Amino acid sequence: MPVGQAFVPVTRADKGGSVVGNRGSRMSSEKQASSPADRLTSVDALRGFDMFWIIGGGEIVRGLFKALSLPVSNPLRHQFEHAEWIGFTAWDLIMPLFLFIVGTSIPLSFAKRLERGDTKRQIYLHVVRRIVILFVLGMVAQGNLLAFDLSKLHIYCNTLQAIACGYLIASIAVLNVNIAWQGAITAGLLVLYWLLMMLVPVPGHGAGMLTPHGNLAMYVDEIILRGFRDGTTYTWILSSLTFAATVLLGVMSGHLLRSKTSPQRKALLLLASGIAGVMLGLVTSIWFPIIKHIWTSSFVLFSAGLSYLLLALFYWLTDMLGYRKWAFGFVVIGMNAILVYMVTRLIDFADIVHALIGFVTAHIGVWNGVVEPTLGFAIVWLALFLMYRKRIFVKI
Repeated sequence: MPVGQAFVPVTRADKGGSVVGNRGSRMSSEKQASSPADRLTSVDALRGFDMFWIIGGGEIVRGLFKALSLPVSNPLRHQFEHAEWIGFTAWDLIMPLFLFIVGTSIPLSFAKRLERGDTKRQIYLHVVRRIVILFVLGMVAQGNLLAFDLSKLHIYCNTLQAIACGYLIASIAVLNVNIAWQGAITAGLLVLYWLLMMLVPVPGHGAGMLTPHGNLAMYVDEIILRGFRDGTTYTWILSSLTFAATVLLGVMSGHLLRSKTSPQRKALLLLASGIAGVMLGLVTSIWFPIIKHIWTSSFVLFSAGLSYLLLALFYWLTDMLGYRKWAFGFVVIGMNAILVYMVTRLIDFADIVHALIGFVTAHIGVWNGVVEPTLGFAIVWLALFLMYRKRIFVKI
């Protein structure tokens, strides 16, 4: 199917009433596309909200729980730790929300590229380039690539690599089939993974085993990655099927956001999709439990449902009602999400703060667990703010 049939770009008129999107307007279009004013605030803010917890927010909240030592903080503190195996906590939402937002951005990004005159081949080249960069960055962030020691190298073990695989499958779907088929592919991936995990026997364990070391996804990783595994109970290769499903569910939200539907209807549909996703996740978990480590189909549905609910909230407040000031801090982070993710994976700014003023924070007792990560986060945010002011946005 031609790309124009699978994905129809949205055109945009400039101040003089002409349509931006031909090759002669490419430079102007690229400058405008990189401007925060030309983007959906809700998407950038939600991306920044997600990254906030990764780059310091989680550590700050954990420090607060420890410092306050209130009875109510114990169950809340549990929400800032991953579920040991079966189950779900708020902290388990961070990675699937990241993948979901990547999916949300695909229809919006591809529309701009088609609008400015890019061919299908050019978009594919960009997709391949982005996948390679994401995969390498994943090995740098968590795979010990910079140690230059094969015995320590982990090939596939990071969120960015999960994004790369999901982005590849989702991009192919968006560029070649219509929305209905994209939905069918999403459902097919979820069902296929479910059937494989439950019906294919694992040597020494049998079929349908969902224990940390007896499941099919782990067996596949051990066979293919061997010594290049990261040694955890997280699975990657076979789980790429459901990584892609998470991204594709995000794609559906992107299609909705760029549609001509009224803002009120968009917000309601996002809300309804969120409720449906949560309910489907809970129902299917009866047969296929919610397990983040192996990215089960029920986990995909449940986490995507929560992602839809968050997107509905952010869209309703920022893009529909126009209340954007409260989200500015998140937008600053979201505009350079990959950059700040990598920087904070390689540099611990809380440790830098401790080295500089640890002799002072040592006198505030348990509160140093709040002050040091807060100051570390402040350094990172201020650097991002300066980049935002200068319109420096690092993209891959």
